[in-house]
Amino acid sequence: MNVRFALPLALVAALLSGCGGKTSQEGAAKTASSSGSKYDAGPRASESPVDHEKAELGEKLFSAKGCSACHAFGKRVTGPDLAGVTKRRTAEWMENQILHPEVMTKEDPISHQLLATYATQMPNQRLTQDEARSVIEYFKSKDKE
Repeated sequence: MNVRFALPLALVAALLSGCGGKTSQEGAAKTASSSGSKYDAGPRASESPVDHEKAELGEKLFSAKGCSACHAFGKRVTGPDLAGVTKRRTAEWMENQILHPEVMTKEDPISHQLLATYATQMPNQRLTQDEARSVIEYFKSKDKE
């Protein structure tokens, strides 16, 4: 082998071997979500089937809690347009946003950006985890229409 190429080849080999040295957990965390949100890694919510019974309850909760004062499907109101939200976000992210919006705007980069964009803090509607999941099923049903 030509000596001129030995050093550059050794450097390339060292760099490449270092790339594969990450644990699977580190690699998964880094590649799972480009958004930087620990809640938005993994499959999008729309990738799972809709539970139509929960979706009906979710629709009633969405109306009863006054969510439509800030959100709509297919147009911006005070808050973000919800059309396609289950194709953009994971169920875990949406659940945390619904249950703990005040915490999410402080700790989650996506939620923090939404607050900066819309200049309105989403109120905590005091839903239970099951109620939040029903609202998400409603969102999924709207996105599949």
